[in-house]
Amino acid sequence: MADDLLTSLPTVNAVLAAHAAALGADAVGYRHHVYRVVHLCVALSSGRPLPLDQLEVAAVFHDLGIWTAGTFDYLEPSVALAAAHLARHGRQAQIPAVTSMILEHHKVTAYRGPNAPLVEAFRRADWVDVTRGLLTFGLPRARIDQIRRRWPDAGFHRRLLQLSAARLVRHPLSPLPMLRL
Repeated sequence: MADDLLTSLPTVNAVLAAHAAALGADAVGYRHHVYRVVHLCVALSSGRPLPLDQLEVAAVFHDLGIWTAGTFDYLEPSVALAAAHLARHGRQAQIPAVTSMILEHHKVTAYRGPNAPLVEAFRRADWVDVTRGLLTFGLPRARIDQIRRRWPDAGFHRRLLQLSAARLVRHPLSPLPMLRL
């Protein structure tokens, strides 16, 4: 089982290096979150092939707007970063799928729109990680634990709690603007 873990995601590594200053002390925690989401997404695909190039882009940018735009209302800034990246690399055709993955990753209910299998696997993977495996969507606990051991939390969830609390104080009527029904 350990042999199927991707130990290096080149696009993820390059993007994170480019945004290291913005991420600051949260860089390792965010990197590990991104790696966990990619691996959980692959695990949730039940053997169906996934476009890893699109998955890497969506994963590395999906929360990045928190740090680059300095906001907890980060979906649109994250989409803008991903779309610009794809355009710079001549991959404009991938923008709709990657945009959906980012915009819908905090959707509470199942996603049923365009690119549904990919977007839904990504949405579920992020929920598995953000809930620390409380939600599994049928993934074996051993697989989730294996992924979490390989890329430990490194303070990521603590940081999310801090950001959530700060947002609640400043915007009590809109504490989690990224959630969607």
